[in-house]
Amino acid sequence: MSNSITSFLSSFLPTVQADAESEKPTEVAAKESAEEPEAEAEEEEPEDVHPTLRSDCQSSSKCAPLAKHFEHCQEKVNAGEGFKGEDCVEEMFHMMHCVDDCAAPKLFAKLQ
Repeated sequence: MSNSITSFLSSFLPTVQADAESEKPTEVAAKESAEEPEAEAEEEEPEDVHPTLRSDCQSSSKCAPLAKHFEHCQEKVNAGEGFKGEDCVEEMFHMMHCVDDCAAPKLFAKLQ
């Protein structure tokens, strides 16, 4: 029965077979181990300062009132006190616009 299932599935799915002339496993393993130290050195990336800058800007005197307004709106909506369909998206966009305006010049200064 399994033979008929196999033949049925093989009619829809391609069958992959290994070539007889492929590299030996020991040769492949030796090549991979020789490349590992280089790959590890390349994987190190500099720390992303953007989240820190955004957090600092959100708590800055310029954006803090907008952040508090957004948080208040969320609390109101989550408590069921908001009007029907209220979702605080407008408040979030105002806050994020302020945060992005504050963080962008600082971020690009660090990238140079």
